[in-house]
Amino acid sequence: MLLMSLLDLSLPLKNPVLQFSLILFIILFAPVLLSRLKIPSLISLIIAGAVIGPHGLNLMLRDSSIILFGTVGLLYIMFLAGLEIDVADFRKNSTKSILFGLYTFLISIALGIIVALYILQFSLLSSILIGSIFASHTLILYPVISKLGIAKNKAVNVAIGGTIITDTLALLVLAVVVGISSGELMSGFWIRLVIGVTLFGLVVLLLFPVIARWFFKHFDDSVLQYLFVLAMVFFSGFLAEAAGVEAIIGAFLGGLALNRLIPRTSPLMNRIKFVGNAIFIPFFLIGVGMLINIQAFFKGYETIKVALVVTLAATVAKYLSAWITQKLFGFSLDQRRLIFGLISAHAALALATVMIGYNMITGYTLNGTPVRLLDESVLNGTILFILVTCTLATVIGEKGARNIALADAADDAAAKPGQLTAEKRILIHTNDMNTVDELVNLSVTVRSGKTRNGIYAMHVADNSLPDETAEKNAEKILEMATVAASSTDNVLTGLLRYDNDVVNGIAGVIREQKITDLILGVHHKSVLSDSFLGSSSEKILGRSNVTTFIYKPFQPLATIKRTIAVIPQGAENEIGFVLWMQRLINIIKNTGSKLMVYASKQTIAYLKEAYAENFPNVEYKVFKEWDDFLVLSSEIKNDDNLIIVMSRKNHPSYQPKMAKIPVYLNRYFQKNSYILIYPVQTGIPEDTYEDPNLQPLKKPIINIENVKNMLAKVKLGGRR
Repeated sequence: MLLMSLLDLSLPLKNPVLQFSLILFIILFAPVLLSRLKIPSLISLIIAGAVIGPHGLNLMLRDSSIILFGTVGLLYIMFLAGLEIDVADFRKNSTKSILFGLYTFLISIALGIIVALYILQFSLLSSILIGSIFASHTLILYPVISKLGIAKNKAVNVAIGGTIITDTLALLVLAVVVGISSGELMSGFWIRLVIGVTLFGLVVLLLFPVIARWFFKHFDDSVLQYLFVLAMVFFSGFLAEAAGVEAIIGAFLGGLALNRLIPRTSPLMNRIKFVGNAIFIPFFLIGVGMLINIQAFFKGYETIKVALVVTLAATVAKYLSAWITQKLFGFSLDQRRLIFGLISAHAALALATVMIGYNMITGYTLNGTPVRLLDESVLNGTILFILVTCTLATVIGEKGARNIALADAADDAAAKPGQLTAEKRILIHTNDMNTVDELVNLSVTVRSGKTRNGIYAMHVADNSLPDETAEKNAEKILEMATVAASSTDNVLTGLLRYDNDVVNGIAGVIREQKITDLILGVHHKSVLSDSFLGSSSEKILGRSNVTTFIYKPFQPLATIKRTIAVIPQGAENEIGFVLWMQRLINIIKNTGSKLMVYASKQTIAYLKEAYAENFPNVEYKVFKEWDDFLVLSSEIKNDDNLIIVMSRKNHPSYQPKMAKIPVYLNRYFQKNSYILIYPVQTGIPEDTYEDPNLQPLKKPIINIENVKNMLAKVKLGGRR
């Protein structure tokens, strides 16, 4: 009883433990309960915030902690948008994004000024401020898009790029209106703004990647890496505010700066998305709901009038922008819905603008009542405006997003004739704790498709050691591999084999599990055997007919700037060419590194013709003889990853000089990561192709016409 008397259960709740518990229960149960009424999860959290907020049951106040977490959530949304965007596609569509942002801003602000000036009868300055509310929007739909895996869709890229334009211009209009009202708008304002924004952009886009690459290379602790990213994001938000623009612009540019250093398949990306979707973004949505005051809608006709007029006009403006974009850029109906969902929700920026206008006093009446730039009817009407636009944007946008995701899934499932199956079975041979994490990361990077299974890690226990000691060592290594895979949201199957011969153990697992790819590791402080690759590796290559990777991870894949691929003459003539080429495509796509290809003229000509869409940012250099391999030692730089396509003896692309590769790697490339790829060269397993017409080939293909005919049917590539 004494304990109960010490607890303060009066409303609103003041106990921080109870407050946080209530928020977590809302995040947990509100989407589940309201989903039965077909209410989207985002809207369910806003509704829950309205119910528990000061204008509802008054269970909680919208205090500093809610505002803090809500601000973090808003910046997190913008950061994820910058982090997940396809940078190459973003650059390619930058003109479209700028054009989209400009006409979206102009249509919205023009309609807003006209409606406020002639229908609501506001002053010119007040009308301009309402127009800026129309123009700005919040990417409230983005968490749904991220979960559905369509963040790289062209419509999303255009909409996000346009968001930066519209929000920046809207905030600039707000600053100008405030400057005019306060009499502080002078030439010095524009000079400070231009200089500040320029310096801010240069620091974030040029300096942040250098700092982040250094940090990721020297600190591999997962907690430290996450905290570092979070610190960089909010510091970029602060720099944006110091430059005179909103923090959300800084968060987006911070995500853009770290984009290449945090691959979508990496454990760090998984942690970033998990924490944001579980805590910060729901807090933001609940905080928005706490602003809603239903009672204010019934205080007078003027509030309802403002809410209806503003909501209708703003929705029409955004729909018109989405419709123009569909027609102008040839987007589908679902892409139009997706764009409308992204640009029609108004939340944080609209609220900030109306609060600034409400708190700005332009004069006083005869009885001493302050005259505000935006009156109470606009303040209350904006709350309804936020609720309706967020609901409409979520319902329509989520419908388009789900249809696009379903269409993509259908395309993946309905494999075209000759297309490789999505399922790959990758085996990692783990014998060194120091290389486990990077071997798992490589296995995730080279995979294609959305399946979370198909990765195996095996350890061959030494029979010469006591059973208990061997088993403990194996359990530690396999547990590390399992944890590393689970941190990327993938399922890894650990396999322990007892065998006197490592080669027998690996070959047995390859047959039993129908493995398609084998990854062997070399510690970054170790060297390859000068006699080819050592007897064990030679035996494995001789007894396994799978694409084999021998990987030395000198630095994390995420920190690689360039991938240099050395391809022997005639590699395109061999049966395993399409298999390892798909893995190379996935490495480039998932790491974002620039590709440089060293190959013969014939191979380069073929790659340009067959893989132009897969490698839009590639540089080709003629590689005549394998004696020229030493030329690479003078051209390779720090943060480069060297990929060398090898060949087994007595096959078309084999070069006798390949025997010297270990010597060259040990002598000239000690401070670089490298991957040796040994292609399939003796026939493809029966279940590799879905097309029944492509049966296993009994001997290597050496006729280039035959290969071209097959590759015309086997069209590989990443997602388009």
